[in-house]
Amino acid sequence: MALSAAARSSLVDHATAALRAEIASGRWAIGDRIPPEAKLSDMLQVSRGTLREAVRVLSVAGLLDVRQGDGTYVRNRQDQSELLRRINHADLHHHFEVRCMLEVQAVGLAAQRHTASDLSRLEQLLAARNDRPSDDATSVDAYVARDYAFHEAVVAAAHNPALLELYRLFSDTIRRHMPATMGNAQLPEPDNAAHRAIVTAIAARNPLAAEAAARNILAPILTALENLLAAPLAAAPVAGRADPGGRQST
Repeated sequence: MALSAAARSSLVDHATAALRAEIASGRWAIGDRIPPEAKLSDMLQVSRGTLREAVRVLSVAGLLDVRQGDGTYVRNRQDQSELLRRINHADLHHHFEVRCMLEVQAVGLAAQRHTASDLSRLEQLLAARNDRPSDDATSVDAYVARDYAFHEAVVAAAHNPALLELYRLFSDTIRRHMPATMGNAQLPEPDNAAHRAIVTAIAARNPLAAEAAARNILAPILTALENLLAAPLAAAPVAGRADPGGRQST
């Protein structure tokens, strides 16, 4: 392993980046003990104090596990905070694309796994979601919240906690932009009957019909977002960013 010598400026940052690169490359596998402090300090040409600070940074990030009297071991290859940062900086339509994939899968699972309690909750949330006069322009935020609550409950009915958390992660960005862009006429507005079809298929324990119902809602919105990206001048920027998507009540 050949680690480059640190520049005199930002020694801790350099040492941290070098250690992070070794972990990310797989040369240090999960569970491996990294080289001892003296050896790493010499390789990086930094003081032991600088090296300890770099190790502390990576320990806090969850990449390294410092075991007193034993050594330092690789815990994870992915820095979770960096992973979240990259996800949050992805384009809005990419977030929606992932959310679509997750929701279609979740609907199919919900049709197989839902309980009577899940179904009762879906009926309640669907009624609340659909209870909005067509000329109501004063409660967009509340409507967005009711719409999301329904879709989140559909995913929760799949009874897969990891899937639910991923869905929430990719939905957050979309939810932030929805109220500001709901007036965009180029994005389709799924009607009440389209949402009712999801619950009907789940209640019938028909995964294929449930997935088809979800696609009927989500696919047209995703297509519209992609079309807006292809013609960015036709889309108004959101919050100073050329962000054509976000408005959809799905």
